[in-house]
Amino acid sequence: MLRRDLMLGAAMLGAPAILSAPALGQAANARVIKFVPQANLSTIDPFWTTAYIARNHAYMVYEQLYGVDDDYNVHPQAVAGHVVENDGLRWVFTLRSGMKFTDGEPVRAADAVASIARWAKRDAFGQRLESQTESMSALDDLRFEIRLKKPFPMMLDAFAKVTTPCLFIMPERVARTDPFTQITDATGSGPYRFVREEWVPGVKAIWVRNPNYTPNPNAGPARNTAGIKVAHFERVEWHIIPDAATAAAAIQSGEMDWWEQPTADLFPALARNRNVMVEVADPMGLIGTFRPNHTTAPFNNPAVRRAVLTAVNQADMMTAVIGTDPALIREGVGFFAPRSPLASDIGLDRLQKNIAAARTELQAAGAMGSKLTLLAATDLASINACSLVGGDLFRRMGFDVEYVATDWGTVVQRRASREPIDRGGWSGFFTFWSGIDHWTPAGHNAIRGNGNQAWFGWPDIPAIETARDAWFDAPNLATQQAATREMQRVAFDQVPYVPTGQYFQPTAYRRSMTGVLKGPPVFWNIRQV
Repeated sequence: MLRRDLMLGAAMLGAPAILSAPALGQAANARVIKFVPQANLSTIDPFWTTAYIARNHAYMVYEQLYGVDDDYNVHPQAVAGHVVENDGLRWVFTLRSGMKFTDGEPVRAADAVASIARWAKRDAFGQRLESQTESMSALDDLRFEIRLKKPFPMMLDAFAKVTTPCLFIMPERVARTDPFTQITDATGSGPYRFVREEWVPGVKAIWVRNPNYTPNPNAGPARNTAGIKVAHFERVEWHIIPDAATAAAAIQSGEMDWWEQPTADLFPALARNRNVMVEVADPMGLIGTFRPNHTTAPFNNPAVRRAVLTAVNQADMMTAVIGTDPALIREGVGFFAPRSPLASDIGLDRLQKNIAAARTELQAAGAMGSKLTLLAATDLASINACSLVGGDLFRRMGFDVEYVATDWGTVVQRRASREPIDRGGWSGFFTFWSGIDHWTPAGHNAIRGNGNQAWFGWPDIPAIETARDAWFDAPNLATQQAATREMQRVAFDQVPYVPTGQYFQPTAYRRSMTGVLKGPPVFWNIRQV
């Protein structure tokens, strides 16, 4: 099931269908920005989930201690500065004075401490920091310290990272929520305030400019998530439009200002519109994964997981997502981003594109005909495409596929279930990560093998954790590369997930918008002209 099959319905619509799409509201103005996000915002907790949609919401609502520029260099945001003492065993951070939450309360060191503690329970990088932390406490309203058992030189990288879950500063009262329970209070100190009473999941989400926000005057120009954050809009509106033709019509007519992830079949029509800019937003690309549930049959058997590796065709997957343009797809992708110095070709020969061999492996594993419950998000085009191709692949392998077509928000909620399949559980789902997520082991949640503390799917693979520890302790790049080669060797044997390739996603926005930054979609620095 290749891209030509998936595009057939869209191709039959043609230009008239796009032009006749229903109106969605008033034309954009300089005080309001209307955005079509990649998916529905189903949770407002950026620690509870790794979904980018929650992170993108959080960038508006919260401030970070540090941000990164286009080259991923770290810059202060909520902090005025820090000092490192005692041979790297004591870090003291000082917050900027004058910061306030949307409820008028000052941002205090105690808020930062509680936020770090909650985030560290859910994030791979944070878990490593937590394991090396002796104590963490507020010294006064603006200063807090972290005392370590052993030096942790990557501290600032952990605090500034854009890989999910990212660290955001919440009020202490909110940050004390159990990290495995979703928060319901979006009080923050970022450039915008979330308007919960106007939030209609599956339809729209609204933010308004935060009058209490104070940008860091010394942060420098806005780049990626770093620099001065100036909110030029009074109101940000996210409109959930699952139908691509309708979204395309809205961006071309000016009823919408920005479409985060247009589909490949509509690129030509968008590019022909002189009022629309189409460009790749994230030069790191997006890496596809199939995540199996390691806690229940059939994927609690590593031989069954290896059979999927034998069968998967990364080129078919990425062609279904983005088309045949070779500049936008990449196959031969392992467990680290291809451009990372930590990537290697260890184990890539396991990707055989061989259905017959995979059926033989499945038969030998005693899993031929096993039920497979596939969670398939239909409202996110890239995941929908992979799910369709993947569902067909699984059937040809010999699985009895229960194809659960639903929205991404429901997938995000259901994948947290550890129940058996017959009680609402699941077998697997497709998703994507930014290339920077898979750059190093530090923030690479999908490769973790730490059992019940791992990302959804909960693989228990101690050998991966041992090699990951070796990477953190490595004194130089060569030793780091040896550790990640071992991680990849084990991963191709035990299969925490199946890599499905890489693609580069263009975004589309009206040329009347200036100041759109590279990286995740953020809503500061942008103006309507």
